[in-house]
Amino acid sequence: MENVSKSKIMQAQSRFDFLGQITVRSQFGGYGLLANGIMFAVVSEGELYLRANDLIENFFRNRGMANLIYAKRGLPVLLRYYRVDAFLWDDDLALRHFATLAYQGAKSEVLSKKCPPARLKDLPNLSASLERLLWKAGITSVAALRLEGAKRCYLKLRTLRCSLGFNVLLALAGAISGHHYAVLPLVMRSELMEWFEMHIRPADIIITQYETA
Repeated sequence: MENVSKSKIMQAQSRFDFLGQITVRSQFGGYGLLANGIMFAVVSEGELYLRANDLIENFFRNRGMANLIYAKRGLPVLLRYYRVDAFLWDDDLALRHFATLAYQGAKSEVLSKKCPPARLKDLPNLSASLERLLWKAGITSVAALRLEGAKRCYLKLRTLRCSLGFNVLLALAGAISGHHYAVLPLVMRSELMEWFEMHIRPADIIITQYETA
């Protein structure tokens, strides 16, 4: 299995060199892959796993990607790394996109730990007025915002101001991931739009019909 992992590492270094120099270190009983010093993937028992964060984890799950399971003190622990199956591995364009998402997410987490913002309004996209609204919704810190996630925060804000539109959801997602909302990765934006159209748009239509009746 060691030779299988080393072969996968060599292939991954070639496939992901567009991210920068790919280095390797021991991690989780396997091998961590780092681009520019940032770990974005793991190779374990010949399989490649991509790192997820709050914004892209559901996207990985919805695609059916399985978690890396790490035995810690004899107990299985699900890690936020998701397996690249044979179909994704053979789709070079999709794999490059997924790897980019994993790398960008890992990079934003590293930067946020080095320079943690003092207030919500210090995050991308969040104005002082939106910060005040978040406070009213019980979300008073950057840590609380990240713990809740963009969708749950948005739902709480909607209970206070039902007129908040899709751009506010994008703003929250961008604040968590470290992106300006206008340049969120397409996959993330599409997933948020799908969620919005399924859970929010129908309620807006009902409210509009009620108000005009």
